[in-house]
Amino acid sequence: MQDCELTALVEQYADMVLRIAYQHCFNKSDSEDITQEVFLKLLDHIGELPDQRAVKAWLIRVTVNQCKDCNKSAWYRRHTPLEDDGAAVCWQDEELALLDVLKRLRPMQRTMLYMHYYEGYKIREIAEILRLRENTVSSGLHRARKELRRILTEGEDASWRKNIALCSPK
Repeated sequence: MQDCELTALVEQYADMVLRIAYQHCFNKSDSEDITQEVFLKLLDHIGELPDQRAVKAWLIRVTVNQCKDCNKSAWYRRHTPLEDDGAAVCWQDEELALLDVLKRLRPMQRTMLYMHYYEGYKIREIAEILRLRENTVSSGLHRARKELRRILTEGEDASWRKNIALCSPK
């Protein structure tokens, strides 16, 4: 792997990795650290990945696992992060309102929704990447949608509903 190829992969996928990391820990510094760790791991494993699609799937899986490791570490559990307005780094203004609503979901549900709606993966592909059963992913997406619907129709987030069309994937 040449440096220019690795640089191209970082440029192509850094935003995706940062978004996934941020929606797990909601802290800019931790998200950036996780992103850096993921790409350092990519350096060690790049030769094992056959093509571009495999690289993307590997990056998603490693990012989720790195987030889990970070969230369960003793240091992370004992420390309270400072107020962080790092969301603006990787999210557009319209998406920030959605992110506030998504904070109420479980991390894996957020990841499944992100992969399905923003990255365009099908349930089967999400199951393969996250190493879950298809039924688990399907029911996780169903529960996440149901919970989002409940949150949005309760009225507390009524002002956000007008931006729903703006937050749909491109």
